[in-house]
Amino acid sequence: MLANVSTPTISRFESGSKDIELSSIFNILKTLGMVDQRNLIFPETPNAQYDNNRMIVVFWGQDDSKSIRCAITTEALEDHYKSKSKDPMKIFLENHSAIAHEAVRKYLNNQFESDDYILIKTEDL
Repeated sequence: MLANVSTPTISRFESGSKDIELSSIFNILKTLGMVDQRNLIFPETPNAQYDNNRMIVVFWGQDDSKSIRCAITTEALEDHYKSKSKDPMKIFLENHSAIAHEAVRKYLNNQFESDDYILIKTEDL
């Protein structure tokens, strides 16, 4: 079987049976292309830079071999992340794990800006 499940399991799945292991259901859905397998990850030490013209911190994630550009506005950094510093880069670095989590959420929900990047704004948090 393509989904690595038995024919009787497929029959139970098709009939709506509740007696199917979750892993079998996942394998069937994955084979049918119904499981989102995207995985946006960020380096432990973020590669980030501040864009003073746009007032955003730009950082990069990776999904397999594809680089994904992400950014967070200075306003979002100041409004939602506690820091003794007013430096956007320092605030970003102190909170990059939580910011990366928000970027992943937007990525998996296909919330890209018109120029194909993830932008975290204060209203997103």
